[in-house]
Amino acid sequence: MATKKYTVTLPEELAEAIRAEVGPGGFSRYVTQAIERRREQERLGELVDWLETEYGPVTEEELATAEAERKEIEHAHAERARAERVTDQQQAGQERHVA
Repeated sequence: MATKKYTVTLPEELAEAIRAEVGPGGFSRYVTQAIERRREQERLGELVDWLETEYGPVTEEELATAEAERKEIEHAHAERARAERVTDQQQAGQERHVA
């Protein structure tokens, strides 16, 4: 993607804190990602507004169901990651015994 240099004004403390976190050369990438994230959130907000106009507002029950599903998926991913770490550790232990 082509790039173009722009000038923006930021609070100095904020800009310096970001620069300290991202290191040399990372500031523009950080700002770009922050702007992209903001645009995604705005588009999602527009989608939610449209969906609520078309189908009505989300009920508390629907929110609770969605949250329960999210937690279930999060738990499954955590379990899978934990199992992969155990497998990796076991394989590393076997490699040490062979060597």
